[in-house]
Amino acid sequence: MTKPERARLDVPERAPLDTPVAEADLRASDADRERVADLLRDAYAEGRLTVEEHSERIEAAYRAKTFGELAPLTRDLPAHTPLSMTKEPAAPRPQAAPLPPARTESPSIVAVFGGATRKGRWRVGSHLRAVAVFGGVEIDLTDAVFESPEVVVEVAAVFGGVDIKVPENVSLHGGGVGIFGGFDVKEQTAADPYAPVVRVKGAAVFGGCEARPRRGKKLKEWVRKRLEG
Repeated sequence: MTKPERARLDVPERAPLDTPVAEADLRASDADRERVADLLRDAYAEGRLTVEEHSERIEAAYRAKTFGELAPLTRDLPAHTPLSMTKEPAAPRPQAAPLPPARTESPSIVAVFGGATRKGRWRVGSHLRAVAVFGGVEIDLTDAVFESPEVVVEVAAVFGGVDIKVPENVSLHGGGVGIFGGFDVKEQTAADPYAPVVRVKGAAVFGGCEARPRRGKKLKEWVRKRLEG
């Protein structure tokens, strides 16, 4: 069949195999999705996005398969240049000092007629147990390396106290029983739906437990992603 005959029959011609793919149809890489997620986190921190907007866009970014699905997520953010698939030559990055290895610690922290503190760069699993009897326990998770997406902290305070600090960018939930004492968990939900969750439960008898976010301290390493510097 000749070309004019094909046109009369409205039969579409197949595009040549070497036809370039439109930029919007190019497949997005994991690095592209993480780059958009970082821009959205910055915009949320600057107050340009609400919690709901940030959560919706973060989820859309991690679901995106093409560059055309990623580009609209940051298009209305004036603080950032439009996203482009054109890669500029990367400037050499200064070598950061390697982080010291995280400590492996017991999941139990016990203080009897004394005090116990757990802080710094240590590995946190899925379960912690804090016991304070006529003493005090301090658990600081702000520099810890989370190895589980959810950490359950079980507290028993008898004539003693347990103080728990978490990074400001993780979710904190839970609560416990206070018998002639107090059990206070300052709950929060992280804007990033993939951030770890810390759940606190237990009881305080003639004692107290307080769990709260530590403002200005953000988690840098967790089970889903490791960030540098």
